Amino acid sequence: MLTFETTPYGPLSCNCTLVWDDETRTGVVIDPSDEAPRIRQRVEALGFRVTALLHTHAHFDHLGASHALQDLWKIPAYLHPGDDPLVANLAMQTSFFGMKPIPAPIMQPLAPGDRHHGLTVIHTPGHSPGGCCFLGQGAQGPFLVAGDTLFQGGVGRTDLFGGDWDTLEASIRQHLYTLDDATRVLPGHGPMTTIGAEARHNPFVRR
Repeated sequence: MLTFETTPYGPLSCNCTLVWDDETRTGVVIDPSDEAPRIRQRVEALGFRVTALLHTHAHFDHLGASHALQDLWKIPAYLHPGDDPLVANLAMQTSFFGMKPIPAPIMQPLAPGDRHHGLTVIHTPGHSPGGCCFLGQGAQGPFLVAGDTLFQGGVGRTDLFGGDWDTLEASIRQHLYTLDDATRVLPGHGPMTTIGAEARHNPFVRR
């Protein structure tokens, strides 16, 4: 059974989610947003070995610590190839926000239906072309690491690099609102919510 913990890091308070198996003491880091030393310290405090880095998408605030952690742990990093152009243009992304360039990790491709450490990849483009969510089963039921596809009371912006509103709306309706209402949603920014709450009350996309 999987356990998770989500913590915001960096100037944009991007949520980094740790997911691990209590029996094997192995797990993954999803969206290593920033502050690599703090992420490393938290993993060490929890006492599990990281086997991979997973990315919901490649906007700069979701992979600020990826290169440093990949180099530290010598592990693969995964991203849907639809976002490869965003990785290639990280310097352009950060320059728009007046921030320093971020070194890019070496990415391996994610594909819909892939499974990584008990998590199933769901391709949910719209916020970015390669946007993905990760669905897992925890002790308290299913959970979804949603990146910037779905928030509590909100959805991902579509006016950034590679965004498209119609595509995002279709992703949420077809791939997320079809999940169990009790599924806990761990967004890329802000507090946790559930599929049921968003399907009923989200002001942008409802079931």
